[in-house]
Amino acid sequence: MAELVFFSGTMDCGKSTLALQMDHNHAARGRGGLVFTRFDRSGQAVVSSRLGLRRTALEVDDGTDLWAEVGLQRTRGARVDYLVCDEAQFYSAAQVEQLARVVDELDVDVFAFGITTDFRTRLFPGSQRLLELADRVQVLQVEALCWCGARATHNARTRDGVMVVEGEQVVVGDVDGGGSGEPEIGYEVLCRRHHRRGHTAAVASVAAMSPDVLPFG
Repeated sequence: MAELVFFSGTMDCGKSTLALQMDHNHAARGRGGLVFTRFDRSGQAVVSSRLGLRRTALEVDDGTDLWAEVGLQRTRGARVDYLVCDEAQFYSAAQVEQLARVVDELDVDVFAFGITTDFRTRLFPGSQRLLELADRVQVLQVEALCWCGARATHNARTRDGVMVVEGEQVVVGDVDGGGSGEPEIGYEVLCRRHHRRGHTAAVASVAAMSPDVLPFG
């Protein structure tokens, strides 16, 4: 029977790499599939990993009906045995329900990849619905590390290297190194201790050069 599987983890734990590997493995066995993404770091309609791997994809937006999209592809003659859904935390709860319907009524496997919580440690709506509906939730085993070397468990948003705790839930970070004169928005993974304290790698670096070193341990 087909399954809805949610692969979750923090940033930098290899979710997009695994999504691309999953697509490759299934396609190599003669299965047909569709790859979806939303707000990928490299732009629209592409799944990209930090290792440099990338693949064209179908871009999900607020109006995308994933159930209808699968039906449309099949009426056009495409074989659809599975879906790979990257950046699934950005999907709406309704779109996750559409994925569950695809599994149950069309017997199509759905492999969703995403982080569970935002920079405020609050669940994304898409991730919350996946946790509620998925047949299996699989936490990725590749551990991202905080700057201190401990296991990273939280995603932090930074502005010019300083952690921020207010703002819109979804803001795509800079991927070109900034240079526009505007504050550079980025993301960083931290252990819970340093997320609670707001101690990013940049803050720790500045403190290490200060004559009055703060107790970051």
